[in-house]
Amino acid sequence: MSIVSRSPADRVIVVGAGVAGLATALRLAPRPVTLVTAAPLGDGTATGWAQGGIAAAIGADDAPALHAADTEAAGAGLTEPDVALAVASAAPGLIDWLVGIGVAFDRDDEGGLALGLEAAHSRRRIVRGRGDSTGATVLEGLVRAARATPSIDVLVAEAKALMQDANGAVCGLVCEADGAAFRLPARAVVLATGGVGGLYAATTNPRGATGSGLLLAARAGATLRDLEFVQFHPTAIAAGADPMPLATEALRGEGAALVDGDGGRVMAGISGGDLAPRDVVARAIFQAQTDGREVFLDTRGDLGMAMTQRFPTVAGLCAGLGIDPARQPIPVRPAAHYHMGGVLVDDEGRTDVPGLWACGEVASTGLHGANRLASNSLLEALAFSGPIAASIEAAPPSSLIGEATMPERRRSDDGRALPEVRALMERQVGVVRDDGGLRAAIHRLRELAKTGSDAALTGLMIAVCALSRKESRGGHWRRDFPGQAARYHTLTTLAECLLAAESVAAGETLVETLTDA
Repeated sequence: MSIVSRSPADRVIVVGAGVAGLATALRLAPRPVTLVTAAPLGDGTATGWAQGGIAAAIGADDAPALHAADTEAAGAGLTEPDVALAVASAAPGLIDWLVGIGVAFDRDDEGGLALGLEAAHSRRRIVRGRGDSTGATVLEGLVRAARATPSIDVLVAEAKALMQDANGAVCGLVCEADGAAFRLPARAVVLATGGVGGLYAATTNPRGATGSGLLLAARAGATLRDLEFVQFHPTAIAAGADPMPLATEALRGEGAALVDGDGGRVMAGISGGDLAPRDVVARAIFQAQTDGREVFLDTRGDLGMAMTQRFPTVAGLCAGLGIDPARQPIPVRPAAHYHMGGVLVDDEGRTDVPGLWACGEVASTGLHGANRLASNSLLEALAFSGPIAASIEAAPPSSLIGEATMPERRRSDDGRALPEVRALMERQVGVVRDDGGLRAAIHRLRELAKTGSDAALTGLMIAVCALSRKESRGGHWRRDFPGQAARYHTLTTLAECLLAAESVAAGETLVETLTDA
């Protein structure tokens, strides 16, 4: 038996215990990893709620190049082709890796992997676990593997700040548990903290998904990219729950249709119909509801009758809400679901702050562009976990690990401010945006951020970037700028966002952000 070193010079801290954090920790073995999670292992992650599946070009009629092309088409011009092809090429092997650690995917009658179809995919390539319980199936397998790995320690605590040495390199984490703050020195920190959906009143994400990792990186000086691109899943079940349960996109892949209260087809005349990319479907539903029409996902008939076997998660959610999908259409609406923007990373998951990596939804890898293709989220996290582990292994530890000072402790006032932030983001930084709404949001979010609200500060960065992008593309839609401009990325930092917010407060007409064509 090998002896695992617990020296801070060897340790890596991974913040977050969803698919990104767990896969990275497992890839780092046998290097010692402290997995910092705000909730007990297996709880509180968006991974466990993922219904659709993992996209992988496994079918005889499929190929990674086709998967990459679909990813690029959905990304509305901002997906990086080399990243899309690299991730699509890795996908079949990643499915094999998950099978190897005990994840049981659904099989067809011949024993091969059963492949489903989802919107904007040109082939059946969605690998699922227990029908629409893929996220939970994958999470359970990763948790089992992590618990069986002696090099992984699990720490239930809140990540409060990144420790940096005299050169600015990240060399540990400040955590808090039971009201006490403490330092964890490390050779590297990996952020795997998820997205920002909890900043919106209508969301499919856990309530704790308020961009905490994004803000940790921003405060350490990391460059952020394309924060304005928030994906709104078109078919959240609109029955009063918070967070909103999701009716997986796979239902439309199997024939469910979007209809209004009179039975009219909501997507009639729109390219792609019910299987159009998510941003297109979300805007169509948003417009119908703005016009006073209720929207439903119609699964009545054979699909609804088979829901308990084929889509048990949705069937259970509907039953809990008093909806019989075999006899009643399911009321739906768009809800904040995924953040395409995030901390800028390279092809090995490195940020531009030494010692800091990011994986999963918190990162901007170049895969999703302006609009994520369905079932590419779990895939992205898995695909980058290996390169991140290899990159950390090759990187020298900080030589000043003992010289880091305790970062300033910040007490967030989110308990009082968060309800207002969520309502504000939903109303003015939502599916459809405009100059007046964004400026009003920036004014108020700036005030709330000054009172100590981390959620307001993160929302402020998103709103500033949304105001600066004067075009409509993917998940960012401006009613006052419906056309597309030349292709570019929004690159910014926390300091630049705060300066831009001050310019808005001063009544200036332009918001400047650093862009990259």
